[in-house]
Amino acid sequence: MTIRKAGRRWGLWLAAGFLLAGCSGAPAPIQAPQAAAAGSAELRAASAAGAFTAVPPEASGLTSGETAAAARVAPAESPTTAPPSPTGSKPAATPTVAATATLEPTSTPPAPTVTPTPAFPSHDPYPMQIEVMRRQSYPGSEITVEQTLEPGTNYSRYVVSYLSDGYKIDALMTVPTGKKPATGWPVIIFNHGYIPPAQYRTTERYVAYVDAIARSGYIVIKPDYRGHGSSEGEPEGAYGSPGYTDDVLNALASAKSYHDADPNRIGMWGHSLGGQLTLRAMVVSKEIKAGVIWSGVVAPYPDIFTRANRKRPTRVPQETPVPPGGLGPYGRPWRQELTAKYGTPQQNPAFWASISPNSYLADLSGPLQLHHSVTDQEVPVEASQKLVEEMKAAGKPVALYTYAGDNHNISGHFTTAMQRTIAFFDKYVKGS
Repeated sequence: MTIRKAGRRWGLWLAAGFLLAGCSGAPAPIQAPQAAAAGSAELRAASAAGAFTAVPPEASGLTSGETAAAARVAPAESPTTAPPSPTGSKPAATPTVAATATLEPTSTPPAPTVTPTPAFPSHDPYPMQIEVMRRQSYPGSEITVEQTLEPGTNYSRYVVSYLSDGYKIDALMTVPTGKKPATGWPVIIFNHGYIPPAQYRTTERYVAYVDAIARSGYIVIKPDYRGHGSSEGEPEGAYGSPGYTDDVLNALASAKSYHDADPNRIGMWGHSLGGQLTLRAMVVSKEIKAGVIWSGVVAPYPDIFTRANRKRPTRVPQETPVPPGGLGPYGRPWRQELTAKYGTPQQNPAFWASISPNSYLADLSGPLQLHHSVTDQEVPVEASQKLVEEMKAAGKPVALYTYAGDNHNISGHFTTAMQRTIAFFDKYVKGS
């Protein structure tokens, strides 16, 4: 079963490569937007200068602060588009043998062994490239109710399933119990942050977050990414594989065909790792009306690389050596695999721009609202501040709210941040 699915998926990627190459059959490079290419030097300089503090991109599961989060309200901060921190967070030569005029037999030493070196940049298509992802299909499937849960205040709760790349993916789904609008209920696809896949449970974590959105008159669908909980497949990570984004986009397609949903009013919410998925989905699909990102891993790849050098918080598992082709705690060791083929962001900036949603913000499907604590110890606020700069340069609407003295989950300002989130969705999704 696994081999069949993997073959099907790589077949799709290979087909995408030939599409990009044209009729010649030779792989063609993915050209990054000029703006992204021009900005890569700046990003590399910022990374070298330490503009972004290094924290793990995968560390984004909720902590014990969630339980009491909804009960605390702190003074609201003003929206800001704060500037970034002023302190900047060959093939081997073939030996030449001279000709000789002697007629006597001579002893010729063996030719030296030539070890080929990687040639950068590689232009082979890669499934994570935005242009490749846009050529894929995300049909989703009918949503199947697997389990009926205890209802919320004014909504029903279910564990449901749908299909993504041939895998059965589970999800938590809420449906309002009031009078359904003529066009159906608006929908929010809820992208959770990093939780160790083996520890993940559909009905645990983010309880207060889902409840707040569900009570406001939305269908909420929180996908269990592949390899999480009871979902089929292997956990692949979010930064070197398109798998989790595929699961999110197939959840979107499945929601569109759900009988109680309005297919024209769908938004997306993401936390940390889920923020990266939200941003990526919004430059691949045109069907997401608006996005809200809390504490998002939304910096360009050079800055994500920089963050990997910092010691991880103790609650996050440390990386251990991974056998070739194996899976580590965060999925495949994507940095090692991609740099081995394509080079580092410094050696091949065009490739890293081609897999980054930050390079395609001009194509974003709707406005963004960002929330970030200035004292976030896991994902630095500079990531959101940089995204604001890039959004403004692309002429796209964006608002950033920052919170002093709070954590990665924005627990201390939960009610304020959630009120702003609901108001934003009401305007740009429900009011569409």
